[in-house]
Amino acid sequence: MSRARVMLTSAVIGGSAGLAGLGAAGAVSYGVLKVEARLARRTIGKPFDASPDDTSLYGAGLGAPVRLVVLGDSLAAGLGADTRFQTIGGVLATGVSALAGRPVQLTNVAEVGAESPWLDGQVRRALEAVPRPDVALVTIGGNDVTHRIPTAVSASHLRHAVATLRGAGAEVVVGTCPDLGTIEPLAQPLRTLTKHWSRELARAQTVAVVEAGGRTVSLGDLLRPDFLSAPEHMFSVDRFHPSPAGYARAASALLPTVCAALGLWAGEAQRGPDRLRGERVGTVEDTAARAARSPGAEVRAVDGGSTHRRRGLAMLLRRRRPDGPPEHDDPDDELDTTEGTAPGAAPGASTDG
Repeated sequence: MSRARVMLTSAVIGGSAGLAGLGAAGAVSYGVLKVEARLARRTIGKPFDASPDDTSLYGAGLGAPVRLVVLGDSLAAGLGADTRFQTIGGVLATGVSALAGRPVQLTNVAEVGAESPWLDGQVRRALEAVPRPDVALVTIGGNDVTHRIPTAVSASHLRHAVATLRGAGAEVVVGTCPDLGTIEPLAQPLRTLTKHWSRELARAQTVAVVEAGGRTVSLGDLLRPDFLSAPEHMFSVDRFHPSPAGYARAASALLPTVCAALGLWAGEAQRGPDRLRGERVGTVEDTAARAARSPGAEVRAVDGGSTHRRRGLAMLLRRRRPDGPPEHDDPDDELDTTEGTAPGAAPGASTDG
């Protein structure tokens, strides 16, 4: 049986630690969760065998190519896309080239099924291929949640990866763990548990990345409205990974931050928070918690040198117009064991990737 087929069972096995901290959810029996995982697994479509190879040159223009490296799991690898131009990396490379007026050389070392500990090897391979990248994109975390890797372990590996890439001169943008609680086949209470685990990891990832000098973009349930309105267009055939349209939607949230990191936005160095957009400066921990509830939000360290870094200040920015209020109450945050089906859909949730 493939890892894609057993992912929901894996989320339950080893998940007892998560139950203890969820109040009402702690009273839910292991047997109920196991049955729900089995039912959800039956609705999962056939997994893909491979993702398109998107390592290539994109766009055109004068000057040396912008060097973009992509690391992470199936979301970064583009599982579910048909061509290299439809992956997150391919869409980002095309967009950066258009704004920079230069070609973009994309090198993708992401792996389907990757967990955060795999980043050590991916960083090594990326820097062997591109010793001085201009920018690196990382998306990771879905498999850490489904296989219940301790959050501290996941964050530690991600922090080391970002620090190493920064040491090589790269700007680093990390798409944090998507909200696996919006996977369509999940019923309650398993959906609430996975939502909790996903947000916990996304918060820890944000703190680790910002402290290592990178930027994060909250993927959260970013794609949920689109998946709800048109699941036949936004899902690939396995009903877990995005279709080309889903990847384009995710890339649209990441592109502004990638371009800002590369200095392609005029006045970026002087950019401050706009309170009318729900932007703010706060502690890294508080900002990370807010970002986990705010799909599309960017978090980066406050400019100003070592003094601010010691104080642990970070800035939450909203480079894309939110689909709704900046922060809202999510009914899935309250456990409802009477609900039979999950209304949400997967935001590129990584099952075997």
